[in-house]
Amino acid sequence: MTAAKAPLLEVKNLKKYFPIKAGFFKRTVGNVRAVDDVSFTVDDGEILSLVGESGCGKTTTARCIVRALDPSSGQINFRDRSGQVIDVAKVPSTELKPVWRDMQMVFQDPFSSLNPRMNLFELISEPMLVHGVGSRSDRVDRVVELLKLVGLRPEFMQRYPHAFSGGQRQRVSIARALALNPKLIVADEAVSALDVSVQAQVLNLMLELQERLDLTYLFVAHDLSIVKHISHRVAVMYVGKVAELAPTEQLYSSPLHPYTAALMAAVPVADPRHRVSVPPLTGEVASPANPPSGCYFHPRCPFATERCRTETPALREVRPGHQVACHHAETLELKGIHDLPKAGALKT
Repeated sequence: MTAAKAPLLEVKNLKKYFPIKAGFFKRTVGNVRAVDDVSFTVDDGEILSLVGESGCGKTTTARCIVRALDPSSGQINFRDRSGQVIDVAKVPSTELKPVWRDMQMVFQDPFSSLNPRMNLFELISEPMLVHGVGSRSDRVDRVVELLKLVGLRPEFMQRYPHAFSGGQRQRVSIARALALNPKLIVADEAVSALDVSVQAQVLNLMLELQERLDLTYLFVAHDLSIVKHISHRVAVMYVGKVAELAPTEQLYSSPLHPYTAALMAAVPVADPRHRVSVPPLTGEVASPANPPSGCYFHPRCPFATERCRTETPALREVRPGHQVACHHAETLELKGIHDLPKAGALKT
């Protein structure tokens, strides 16, 4: 694989298991398969979204990519600013600083991700200080530039996080993530803790920054309305696995996996005459500590056959760029969302 042809990020067979301890001696008696053999790529300038129910492994996947968590196995091939492709999963924890210059994370809760004892200058300039970038005057100039870039006034730099609203704090988090000019931003539910009107402003800011700074986003979310209007491609996860991955319009108009179709049917439509034609899913989400045999979705799938109960489906390409992990993808006729109202979160 040459650097010229490599995607910016290539995740191959990523796994993250958390051991289950029991007994007086705390022996390992099992594993929680939070991420179970996940593979995808992200190209330069692309927005790839990971979606799914709570507990499906999307946040754990994101944290493994930036090495906030050490993966159990698999590859995380990342092309750094020098053009070299490195396997982030195998980089020793003591040598991760150069990697973190090129990939940064925006966390879900701006109230807990910012140190309340540090002012905005200290918060935003901390990455530069840790990496030894510039003098103090250079860092002051850079913080001024970043505050303006995210729509905050430079004179705010001496204030502390408690003086700001949730939306303003998330802007500070974005400014901090941009401090070292990274190539990849991993946004973990970056707007889900904000009010809808504030979501609009932050999302529009992220889209503007992506175009202006040529950023690449891995966007973790659960709101399908937002995902549809900001993503180039969408990966749907279920119990630690990728169930379906496709270009956004193709996924929403003609899903191939029954789980994806069920998620589409659950999206509320602001029309009192609209009636849901697909019955809601029955049963509970499978436990990642004790997943069922075969397809993890088969206990809830109305189309499950004996093959689904015994044979694990591989993620395969059924249409150009459209991958799905379902034995019967070619024969199912599933409904998507053709006319999903534009997300209110994108209106100002």
